[in-house]
Amino acid sequence: MILHTLRLRSFRAHAESEFDLAPSINLLYGPNGAGKTNVLEAVHYLCLTKSFTAARDRYAVRKGAPYFEVEGIVANVREEPVTVRLAYVPGEGKKIFVNGVELDRLADIVGTLPVVVFSPEDYDLTAGGPSERRQFMNNILSQARPVYMDDLMTYRRARRQRNEVLRDYRTRPDPPPTELLEPWTEKLVTLGSRIVHRRQQFLQDFGDDLAEAYRRIEAVAERPTIEYDTFADLPPDAPPGDVADAFRAALDRKKRQERDRGTTLAGPQRDELIFRLDNLEVRRYGSQGQHRTFAMALKLAQYFYLQARSDTEPLLLLDDAFGKLDADRTGVFLDLLRSDAVGQSLVTATRRGPFEATLGADPDAHRAFRVRRVDGAAEVTPERPSSAAGKSGEAVTAPEAAMTDPSSPAAPQN
Repeated sequence: MILHTLRLRSFRAHAESEFDLAPSINLLYGPNGAGKTNVLEAVHYLCLTKSFTAARDRYAVRKGAPYFEVEGIVANVREEPVTVRLAYVPGEGKKIFVNGVELDRLADIVGTLPVVVFSPEDYDLTAGGPSERRQFMNNILSQARPVYMDDLMTYRRARRQRNEVLRDYRTRPDPPPTELLEPWTEKLVTLGSRIVHRRQQFLQDFGDDLAEAYRRIEAVAERPTIEYDTFADLPPDAPPGDVADAFRAALDRKKRQERDRGTTLAGPQRDELIFRLDNLEVRRYGSQGQHRTFAMALKLAQYFYLQARSDTEPLLLLDDAFGKLDADRTGVFLDLLRSDAVGQSLVTATRRGPFEATLGADPDAHRAFRVRRVDGAAEVTPERPSSAAGKSGEAVTAPEAAMTDPSSPAAPQN
């Protein structure tokens, strides 16, 4: 996938920014707070309909503006360009359009424009709690297999309903009636066992991608592995029926505790991934350098995994990923970015210097943009003239226009 043109309107620090991108490395450099990360966040909205900073949508609206809008022109190598536009109005929510046609669900775009993000928060993948690692796994599987995301969303709704029943009977003398609780339990077992089964299959394949990624960025011959800790000690190739039986048994064992606490205490929402280097658990015993390297390898492995299972190259977003790397590691990673192994990337940095040789090696493939604040708004300036890959439709002039049907002035006309 190549993102040819990107437009931000009333998005965080950007009042109105539009620019064309190069097919390989795109460097956005400038001081902290200038609006560099905002660009990557906007791209993430187009690909996955949400921010990678975990902030609420309303915080992405520029101060004083009634809405935000992000639009991009993207294309696969052998396909015509497609215009993707996401608009958000506080109180009304988000809508996403492809070539001017609104999608029925926001989730329908997930997996169409695969994306991988490197950010300073990646340290939490190895040093943080289990939820960070589950989220990482869910992100990959949702992009690779949309049916997984559908099961995950339905499972969460069913678990909320089951928890409501448990809470209602928490202080009552009698347990919840079977006819009230059992339907939600069975729904949880059906969906949860499919989720766990797909996670097991994923980790068998992902281990190879992780080993390859670690080999590319780390000279030390340490062996990275991932251990999957779920509600039962299941073999990696356990069929869905066996997983369902184990899940049902786990819920039965927790029945008394669930009644006392009023919540579901077994299931994929409690799974854990344990990362190891030569059998040493990284979270407990890894050095800062090992944490950083393992996290980078995880994200690179995510890229390789999606690359092998998508119809298009994933887009790679690197937010200040080189800030804490030494010169040798930076060089290794830049070599990887400009190689055939990786497609288009957007990189943020405070300084242009470390990228000089890369940018000059192939000016047609790589491009630099200076990002700074002008009159309180972010300004993105390309360092060399670029030919437009296409122009988007007219600017939106009101929040109503941002959310209207494809015939509105804001919608691209094709």
